[in-house]
Amino acid sequence: MPTSDGDPSYASNSNPSSTSTSYLANGGTRPQLKKSRTINASSSAASSHGSCPPLVRRAATATLPLPRKLTVAVDNASDSPANGGVLDRDWFYPSFLGPYAARPRANSRAATVARPAAASSGTSKMELPLPPKRLVDRGKVVVSEEVNKELVKRIDERSKNLFSSSSSSSRSPKRNFRFDNSFILLILTVICAILAISQQRRVLELEKQISNIKKLCNYDDGITHEEVAVLQLDTNSIDSRTVALYTVVLSLVTPFLLLKCLDHLPHIKSLSKPLTCNEEEVPLKKRIAYRVDVFFSVHPYAKLLALLFATIFLIGIGGLALYAVSDASLPEALWYSWTFVADSGNHADQVGSGPRIVSVSISSGGMLIFAMMLGLVSDAISEKVDSWRKGKSEVIESDHILILGWSDKLGSLLKQLAIANKSIGGGVVVVLAERDKEEMEIDIAKFEFDFMGTSVICRSGSPLILADLKKVSVSKARAIIVLASDANADQSDARALRVVLSLNGVKEGLKGHVVVELSDLDNEPLVKLVGGELIETVVAHDVIGRLMIQCALQPGLAQIWEDILGFENAEFYIKRWPQLDDMRFEDALISFPDAVPCGVKVAANGGKILINPDDSYVLKEGDEILVLAEDDDTYSPGPLPEVQRGFLPNVPNPPKYPEKILFCGWRRDIDDMIMVLEAFLSPGSELWMFNEVPEKEREKKLTDGGIDLSGLTNIRLVHKEGNAVIRRHLESLPLETFDSILILADESLEDSVVHSDSRSLATLLLIRDIQSKRLPSKEAKSSLRYAGFSHSSWIREMQQASDKSIIISEILDSRTRNLVSVSRISDYVLSNELVSMALAMVAEDKQINRVLEELFAEEGNEMCIRPAEYYLYEQEELSFYDIMVRARQRKEIVIGYRLTSTDHAIINPENKSEVRTWSLDDVFIVISNGD
Repeated sequence: MPTSDGDPSYASNSNPSSTSTSYLANGGTRPQLKKSRTINASSSAASSHGSCPPLVRRAATATLPLPRKLTVAVDNASDSPANGGVLDRDWFYPSFLGPYAARPRANSRAATVARPAAASSGTSKMELPLPPKRLVDRGKVVVSEEVNKELVKRIDERSKNLFSSSSSSSRSPKRNFRFDNSFILLILTVICAILAISQQRRVLELEKQISNIKKLCNYDDGITHEEVAVLQLDTNSIDSRTVALYTVVLSLVTPFLLLKCLDHLPHIKSLSKPLTCNEEEVPLKKRIAYRVDVFFSVHPYAKLLALLFATIFLIGIGGLALYAVSDASLPEALWYSWTFVADSGNHADQVGSGPRIVSVSISSGGMLIFAMMLGLVSDAISEKVDSWRKGKSEVIESDHILILGWSDKLGSLLKQLAIANKSIGGGVVVVLAERDKEEMEIDIAKFEFDFMGTSVICRSGSPLILADLKKVSVSKARAIIVLASDANADQSDARALRVVLSLNGVKEGLKGHVVVELSDLDNEPLVKLVGGELIETVVAHDVIGRLMIQCALQPGLAQIWEDILGFENAEFYIKRWPQLDDMRFEDALISFPDAVPCGVKVAANGGKILINPDDSYVLKEGDEILVLAEDDDTYSPGPLPEVQRGFLPNVPNPPKYPEKILFCGWRRDIDDMIMVLEAFLSPGSELWMFNEVPEKEREKKLTDGGIDLSGLTNIRLVHKEGNAVIRRHLESLPLETFDSILILADESLEDSVVHSDSRSLATLLLIRDIQSKRLPSKEAKSSLRYAGFSHSSWIREMQQASDKSIIISEILDSRTRNLVSVSRISDYVLSNELVSMALAMVAEDKQINRVLEELFAEEGNEMCIRPAEYYLYEQEELSFYDIMVRARQRKEIVIGYRLTSTDHAIINPENKSEVRTWSLDDVFIVISNGD
């Protein structure tokens, strides 16, 4: 309710209850509820002109309060009522509260004007002036004409202000060009300097002209015609020098002005296309900086062009400045400007303040440009040297071997490739890996072996990027080797698959074949499907696993495979010899004095390689011979030698007995090894599996690998759970009863070669020590043992225990393998070096991969060790050719032998026609069809 504001009449009626009581006591009736009526604009205007009294609401006899402003708070100004906040409706005041002082209402015109203004300004409060104090009489309200005029005038002014603010806010805001005081001061200083310099030059020129005119007027004999001509020339050149001065000043000031006013320039795009509500206007300075940044990033010679432009600009501006402040001509001024830029000491001869200031400025700019030029040249040289050092330059080679990736097999692989290229004087091997070039070169230098003329070039890059592949001339390489990474098998094979896809994307095509090293046999079909005919795969786990099984069943076979796979001794070669056409294979077998034929590549059968064919096979045109030789240029066919065929001794093949084999550790391809053992072993054999994998999980993994555990007929699985590096767990096993023990590189440690080898080595030592305690021998009870423990005696005991059972260890690092081989506590150690040998052999000739696949398989031809009693009698004198011919009666090809008195086998012996005496204790290495 309104306050009294000092009105005595309002104070007399401040108690509504007392007023109501006195009113009823005087015989009056209770006041009735009546409708209110609002003063509209027309009535107010009419009353102001005196045509009719204004219409007001009769509410009480009390005097109206003093004029005041009524403020109504609303959430949205557009929702406010038209009467300024007072609801335009019929309302009733409760009569029992007594007489109510009438609340003055605003004029409807002012309310109508206030509504759009509030809506446009967005304010949440509206303030409207209420009528001033009115003259009120009992039963009648009278408003003076002056008050009405003042009210209408105020409303009109407020309406004009509101409408003007609304229209100005609805229009787009104009840019406000505001310049700070420093900028204005800079402009004024420049203008004053220009005017001062121009006026000074004008004064000097006028003084000179006056002096010359005086001389001419006095008709001085010292004045020559040349001086008069110079006077006329100088008079004519005043305007040109002034223009040059203004040009220089404007050229220097304009960039600063543009830089200062850049943000205030109107948006060019907005002139043709207005900005939407969601589009943000980017300042022009930022757009220009962005364009300059893009230009310098896209164009490699942008810095050089910018330096050239700065030099030309400095010479031009300096020349104009010198022309403006000196007496030199424009060409001479430009030449002086160039000399000041090229040599900062040339400005010392200048005379006068103007020329000296300009020359010093030009020399300072020249020193800056020279420093920038030195920086650019230094950066260019450093960048080029860094590209050479980091291996970013392109390799321009052809017929080279390209190795993609880096692993622990790289050292053995490079060694085998160097040996293979020895016969041609060395080759070129390029290594592309995601490592620093210097680090790769340092690691290769640590291998410490002779490359025999082979050059190893390292480049840093990713095999997954086509630009990096082109950098190493991938399309001109005669062979590409993709090494498996040191990550787990799935990640390594996935990466190899991506590399194969990248190689398929080379537009120029591939000249050579691709040898891909895989870790899991299950991923081989997918890689071959993607790569096509150019892809040859070597599964590292599969090669080592099959070799371990063959070496466990035939002790000593691992050394044979190492000699065949490596390039240091005899290896497989395939070549065509036209002089052998129409010859039977039994005759071609003894036609090479320096090689051993092992098969035929049949041209009529799509190039299929037949290993150990029948003697009746006749060589045809296009057929090639598969041989074991020292090198590809060290053998050729010769005349047929004389041989003594004879007859084979009647020695039947020994029957196969059940064997007992122990697997220590768990490999990811252990299911494939079990299937190979199922094919090789006789019925009744046992396979003990000792590892930390729970038995139920083992059965699940074997079932997922495709093994039907109930369908195994030759072997029986015995599961034992334990840790192979804990002695008490190993002592619970009957280690002395096993025929062969295979120590596998555990799957849980396949990511770390060092940890895997440490675990395998510890298991080997523990098993040998336990066996030496359980299998005592006479030598073990010698005086050395009782005299006290010594390292040599302990090694000797373990070596004697090795005679009782065969232990094949899988050591991944070749350095650890050498340590174990020297101690001879294990029959043989298989490592990644054999995989490197296989990769190198397939890289030299992709056809050899078919030969290795058949020899490693459980079916078909295989490498075997046979006793001498199969082919000869005791103390019989025969040549190697004679033994080769006799072995053909057993459908076998003899490729070498091992004498009793030697430790190593001889593959592809020399002097095959030489007759010697053989012993039944000798053994022969043969290729048999496995029947």
